[in-house]
Formats: sequence, structure tokens, C-alpha cells
Amino acid sequence: MLIKEAGVHDGKWILMANFAVTPGNYGPSLDQIAPGAIFAVTHIGIQRAGADVPDGVWIDATEINPPPKKKS
Repeated sequence: MLIKEAGVHDGKWILMANFAVTPGNYGPSLDQIAPGAIFAVTHIGIQRAGADVPDGVWIDATEINPPPKKKS
């Protein structure tokens, strides 16, 4: 879906995500507070796959979103 939305028609692409971490003291009550962290996804996108990315991790945009056929 991201490849189609970006209008990409060629190349190998991988899913990319940025995370934010917020440490703090969390608990259901004041007596049960413990150190913890919240992890949140802040951005999702695609990134061109490098030569060292193993098979099964990347998607070929040519197969997922082929270029439009040119009228002759």
C-alpha cells in the first residue's frame, strides 16, 4: 500500500519505522508504581533496500506496482 501511495514502480523496498521511547514510573496505583517505558511508533514509511538485505525482507515494486502501460 505504501509503495502504491508513493507512486514507486521499480526497485526493492523495505518497511521503515521510527520509534519513540518515554521512560517513567507507571502503575495501577501509587502503591504499585514501578519503572517502565512506553514505546510508540512515530513514523512508518518505505526505504530502498540495500544489496545486503536478505530475501524475504524486501518487496519488488515492479511486481507490486508495475508502471502504467504507455499508449502507442
